[in-house]
Amino acid sequence: MQNKQVNISVAIITFNEEKNIERCIRSVQEIADEIVVVDSYSTDRTKEICLALGVRFIEHTFEGYTEQIKYTITQVSHNFVLSIDADEALSRELKDSILHVKNNWTHDGYTFNRLTNYCGCWIKHCGWYPDKKLRLYDRRKGSWQGTNPHYSFKIKENINVKHLKGDLLHYSYYSLSQHVLQIDKFTTIMAEENFAKKKSFNFIIHLIVNPFIFFLKKYFINLGFLDGYEGYLVCRNGAYYKFLKYAKLRELYKKDQQKLFLTNSPYNHRLSKE
Repeated sequence: MQNKQVNISVAIITFNEEKNIERCIRSVQEIADEIVVVDSYSTDRTKEICLALGVRFIEHTFEGYTEQIKYTITQVSHNFVLSIDADEALSRELKDSILHVKNNWTHDGYTFNRLTNYCGCWIKHCGWYPDKKLRLYDRRKGSWQGTNPHYSFKIKENINVKHLKGDLLHYSYYSLSQHVLQIDKFTTIMAEENFAKKKSFNFIIHLIVNPFIFFLKKYFINLGFLDGYEGYLVCRNGAYYKFLKYAKLRELYKKDQQKLFLTNSPYNHRLSKE
């Protein structure tokens, strides 16, 4: 691909992000030719803040994370897109890297590392860093894919991708309670997705062995203990996430079996005839 100067659209999806959205938007203003926010009808000040900062604000019913980001990409004006979450922001070094790319676009997509702030602490271990993301791309060269609530942009085969210097700063959770609530929300979504796909699981492996191994790997092998108490919480809650999504899947299968049993029960048929 020849070097060329491009226009970049920044795509953001939001829902009740008044605490994060201003920081996110201000961090991309220097590199953006257009900022498009697709919001799923926030009930806080998200819309007010976005409009005050001059972005193009679109309200769209939320049908799933993957579906929402796919819709957002259809609303931008330029083919060269930076996708960023409302709780993320560009570091100065990453901003400079993107500005250079904007004036010298040579690849089909660009990756960079994401550094996460958890309860006020930057997590540099636990398998959380470097967390390489492909967020700057030519939208014609791939598509957004994934199983809700997780999604990523997948580049087609034989496409050139380059890694940029600088970090995408991710302000994930401000409190343990917020993290626990998100785990509950996301594991419910994951369990329902897996139930719809009739995904099988093993009680011993998925509910006991895998969460235990996950914690050992993240806390010791990935040096999570170097991130102190916050590192312990990250690893412990990660293991809990692994456990809970399959515990909820088991619960869904159990309810389905009970429903099937009642439907096919001779006693139930007898009552229906009566």
